[in-house]
Amino acid sequence: MILEENALARLAKVSVLVLDDFLLAPMTDVERRDLLEVLEDRYDTSSTVITSQIPTKNWHQAIGEASIADAICDRVVHNAHLVTLRGGSMRKKKAVAPEVTETKT
Repeated sequence: MILEENALARLAKVSVLVLDDFLLAPMTDVERRDLLEVLEDRYDTSSTVITSQIPTKNWHQAIGEASIADAICDRVVHNAHLVTLRGGSMRKKKAVAPEVTETKT
């Protein structure tokens, strides 16, 4: 997703920015640069909440482009409170309908 300059400025100014399912898909060069710009503008001024199924130790590789990945991780990982969740999916536990399985006849 390519964002306009004013969209990046708005993201930089919100009090809490939530990035949900971070790094589920590979990032493009433009996405990496946009993210770095937003994180740089927010650093030490606003809160950013990031959820990911990728362990933080693998973020650098998943982000790609080593120098930009270094900068992004430096602004996020080293100044963060890490909460690691364990256990099964809450969506499965809270599901109303029983799981449907396919049977062969």
